Amino acid sequence: MSRPPSPRISATAYQNLGRAAVPLAELLDIRTELLQYGHARLRLPWDEQLLRPGGVVSGPALFALTDMTMYGLVMSARGALEMAVTSDISIRFLRAARAGDVVADGYLLRIGRRLATCEVRMFTDGDERAVAHATGTYALPAC
Repeated sequence: MSRPPSPRISATAYQNLGRAAVPLAELLDIRTELLQYGHARLRLPWDEQLLRPGGVVSGPALFALTDMTMYGLVMSARGALEMAVTSDISIRFLRAARAGDVVADGYLLRIGRRLATCEVRMFTDGDERAVAHATGTYALPAC
């Protein structure tokens, strides 16, 4: 049984680079908890400013968390590709993300020369039921 490849960038290096490349990640305090080759776990810390009426975490905040998770997945496989860009993301909101940190768990489904396809599931910390599921594609710069 072969070992999975090592990530091409560390969790700390990705968090620093991701926050520099996407200042919104810094504003939202999105944190990289795990970055392995093809697997990433990021956290959106609870903040009352993220709520919309009804006490639900806003969709734009969940979108930002999704996008940063997918960006990390691409970098886990290819290293620091600052010019990798979102081509498409589709999110299905499954239930309300109530007060609490939101954790995104993402996987790289396929990576080719020009495109990477990813999947992300989001959960409120401490609750195993998904609040959202997303799939997306990143366009990769020409080598």
